Amino acid sequence: MNIKQMPNAAQAQVAREKIVNYLLCLEHPDGNSKARFFIRFGFSVEDWSLLADALRRHGLEKVIEVVKSSYGLRYAVEGNIMSPDGRNPRVRTVWIVEKDETTPRLITAHPA
Repeated sequence: MNIKQMPNAAQAQVAREKIVNYLLCLEHPDGNSKARFFIRFGFSVEDWSLLADALRRHGLEKVIEVVKSSYGLRYAVEGNIMSPDGRNPRVRTVWIVEKDETTPRLITAHPA
């Protein structure tokens, strides 16, 4: 599938829990390496909405991969993310539009 942008990308959802309890959580068994990465670029749990907003903007970029699963369509987006320290690292975000839904929801983000 050759798609330039996720459908309804401007309405993409990034849950506070995904940021605070996973992507910026140093104690999470799977998320701790991601937390160290994002914290290194100035993101913090205290200002978690900065990362959420940066990920939403990132979701507007060009889709590099679409995978159909039993849950819906997963979209991968890769590019630089706007970071508080201005270094803007390259990341990959993965989103899902679940069956019978129209709004993308963030699954994960990690260094590209």
